[in-house]
Amino acid sequence: MDQLNTALERYLPEKRLFLRSETSTRFVRLRPVAQGVILTGTVAYMSWSVVATSVLFFGLVGSNDLRVSAEREQSYFETRLNEIAAQRDRATEDAQAAHLRYSEAMDRVATMQGMVLEGEQRVAELEHGIDALQSSLRSVMDARDGAQARLAELEAADANAELIRTGQQLAEVEQTLDFLMAALGQTADERETLRALADNTARHADHLALEYRLIQDRNTRIFTQLEQAVETSIVPLSEMFRTVGLPPEQILQQVRAGYQTREASLTPISVSTSGTLDPQGDESRANSVLAALAEVDLYRIAAERTPFALPVNGGVRRTSGFGARRDPITGSRGRMHNGVDWAGPRGTAIHATAGGTVTHAGRQSGFGNLVIIQHDFGIETYYAHLHSINVREGQRVSRGDRIGGMGTTGRSTGVHLHYEIRVSGRPINPLTYIRAAQNVF
Repeated sequence: MDQLNTALERYLPEKRLFLRSETSTRFVRLRPVAQGVILTGTVAYMSWSVVATSVLFFGLVGSNDLRVSAEREQSYFETRLNEIAAQRDRATEDAQAAHLRYSEAMDRVATMQGMVLEGEQRVAELEHGIDALQSSLRSVMDARDGAQARLAELEAADANAELIRTGQQLAEVEQTLDFLMAALGQTADERETLRALADNTARHADHLALEYRLIQDRNTRIFTQLEQAVETSIVPLSEMFRTVGLPPEQILQQVRAGYQTREASLTPISVSTSGTLDPQGDESRANSVLAALAEVDLYRIAAERTPFALPVNGGVRRTSGFGARRDPITGSRGRMHNGVDWAGPRGTAIHATAGGTVTHAGRQSGFGNLVIIQHDFGIETYYAHLHSINVREGQRVSRGDRIGGMGTTGRSTGVHLHYEIRVSGRPINPLTYIRAAQNVF
């Protein structure tokens, strides 16, 4: 010890601390070793204070960042769903309007086709009449030629009476010929008019067909974007449930069984038709998008009934995780911790992490003031050591409802919340659910 004092004398010279009273004066000798011990203890305490303060500060900042990120992701997801729903509504309206325009165009084409058929039939009748008139004309012309020949013979024979009769017959034949020629010209004009009408009808039908193809192309692009957007929304939701060990198909089946009502905007489009719908048609694709959006809606309902949310927001820090740990009271090792602990000020609001029914709201052995909520899919959540309870047994709560305030009742060493998730009675790490929803909400 003397050698150590001698070695430290150069850096920490011996000092005396005088203590004066009314009757006497005393002093305390501070050897170099004692000064070193005091200095080392002071530095160690200050270092520990700095480290502890940094840990608490970064824990608080991390918790706030996690909450802000979760709120931002949830806001983005809800905004995205609203945009998809708006696009879906616009596409449905466009598809219905296009189908109506197409039906009207087909009616007009059918009417024009009837007119074309009637015109063709009329043309055929006129051509048949022309042939008959031409035949009659040839017969009349032959009779005229014969009459002219007979007239020439009569003139040569100087048969005046026969000549007069033949002249009268010739006049009648010429009148008949003039009538036939006028009828033939009128028939030809009528045929040309019908041909022009048929050509105009054919061009109009081609224009309507082109317009319908353009509408189909636009609808195809719209439906492709909607299908991609819906697929982008469904995949992370399905993966979120699969991550926590809940089969998405089974979850959707259970939600669908207990959710009979359907929004009018998600009702499949019903089109009156004499045949089956084209699998690639607008109606079929619209119904496919509506079915996918209905599935997204079922996922939304299932997410609200599954404890993906945080039970506390802001101003808290996570102090203990799920798994084996040292008992905070007895100090024994290997004690299983079935939940996650967050510490914060007394009375900090505790919120339900999913919709469900309160099955316990009162004191229970080491949990102190305890609230238990029964959710769908065989899931329960425990909120222990509460300072106050704001719900009652049998009450139905929604995600985000306040159920109590943070406290230190029961087997506790400080103000905190002990939070558990149990599936079919078996404890599950709550952070599995919370982290699974971080990239979705």
